[in-house]
Amino acid sequence: MIKSYKLRRGLANTFIYIILAVLGLIWIFPLVWMILHSFRIDPTGTSFPAANVDHLFPYWNEMGFDNYIELFTETKFMLWFKNTFIIAVVCCIISTLSVLVVAYAFSRLRFKARKPLINVGMIMGMFPGFMTMIALYYILKMMGLDQTMLGLILCYSAGSGLGYLVMKGYLDTIPHALDEAATIDGANQFQVFWKIILPMAKPMVIYQILTSFIGPWCDFILVKLIMVDNEAGYTVARGLWMWTEQEYKAQGYYRFFLAGAVVVSIPITALFLYMQKYYVEGVTAGGVKG
Repeated sequence: MIKSYKLRRGLANTFIYIILAVLGLIWIFPLVWMILHSFRIDPTGTSFPAANVDHLFPYWNEMGFDNYIELFTETKFMLWFKNTFIIAVVCCIISTLSVLVVAYAFSRLRFKARKPLINVGMIMGMFPGFMTMIALYYILKMMGLDQTMLGLILCYSAGSGLGYLVMKGYLDTIPHALDEAATIDGANQFQVFWKIILPMAKPMVIYQILTSFIGPWCDFILVKLIMVDNEAGYTVARGLWMWTEQEYKAQGYYRFFLAGAVVVSIPITALFLYMQKYYVEGVTAGGVKG
């Protein structure tokens, strides 16, 4: 009976592992294809690789670093990369601070309009951000901030405080007795926040930093709407998309698109891997912390 159970369990686990392996291969295949073809040297530079070769992956003698060298020396990729980095870092700082302050106020302080404000924030957070894009563009245009990096930063970070809900849930799990003890010892609200709450909420702060950085780094829709045709202000997402248009595809810019996609994925991947432990702790935070 025990052997039969172990056999069934072993077969079930094997079947599950096979399915997961197949799904993993399906997921990773496009990434491998993109990376390999980013090193592919196209002598003609006029057509998409799959259209003029009879093999799925490039041969070793067709590969080199020419695409990356030309990407950095003959295109505006480095300018776009700098724009993206500046916007992502500034928005990350503003958004993280905004979320922390709002979440702390709703979690630890008690004031008359607290519950109505929480409800209003939750309701507003249910509407997708792209619903306001047209309004944002015309507001920025009237302010003279359309097609500017400052306008993008304002759009990304102005309403970031509405993302307080997850952070507030985490702060609610920190015992209020710590605040009371610190207040009795003479600490003010800022000291309680900075020296007690913030260190204990480190996993959630890391999670917030990651999510606040990834948003502007990967966003395409908002920058396409606001920057319009200002190539000098493009982010990498908008710039790479431009290279997929027919005009640029005919000139062989697909090579730069593939190389740029690999380069732009490196910083965010490295940041995520470095902070993965804290990210997982923040996501899986429950009602009790050790």
